[in-house]
Amino acid sequence: MSKITIHDLYDLNETIAADLFEGLTYPWEALPKIGAFILQLGETLDPEEYERRGEDVWVARSAKVAPTAYIHGPAIIGKDAEVRHCAFIRGNALVGEGAVVGNSTELKNVVLFNKVQVPHYNYVGDSILGYKAHMGAGSITSNVKSDKKLVKVHTPEGDIETGIKKFGAMVGDNVEVGCGSILNPGTVVGRESNIYPLSSVRGVVPEKSIYKRQGEVVEKYED
Repeated sequence: MSKITIHDLYDLNETIAADLFEGLTYPWEALPKIGAFILQLGETLDPEEYERRGEDVWVARSAKVAPTAYIHGPAIIGKDAEVRHCAFIRGNALVGEGAVVGNSTELKNVVLFNKVQVPHYNYVGDSILGYKAHMGAGSITSNVKSDKKLVKVHTPEGDIETGIKKFGAMVGDNVEVGCGSILNPGTVVGRESNIYPLSSVRGVVPEKSIYKRQGEVVEKYED
């Protein structure tokens, strides 16, 4: 059975957005709720720890934000996070504690758990990245199908209808995505898996796996 529920993929102790997932089964069910959740959560943040910047943007006082970065609300930038030169945060973005949003990286309608790294010209849209997930340079989430139809999650047990048109990837805790890879709409990557560089990924990648290419996914063996 594919492990693609919220609790299969994510440690909810590693995000201030844990309440966003309450009552949900699959993580993509949270995508339409991110913006409203950020607005609600932002109003409860301690002003001694978070500075309100402009409209509906809360930035932790311990975070580092480059003056050239652009942040549109609703958005929360967590404690000790780093938002680097020319990052483009388009709204509905929650950046976790200790996370890195790199140069020319674009975020839109996302939750980044604590210590996520999207450090080099990545695009992450309509996606959720788990604790310590890392996107290699130039890797992106593709969030709309070319035929513009609603996204399905392709599992070995059959397709799951999401009812969502914009859905990038659900990336579990401690996942490594190789440079130049594309996570196609509706991709789910299980915890602690690795994606080879220059991969085009779709469907479900099991936890603790190595994705080499479509049809060639092997189990990781620990020494």
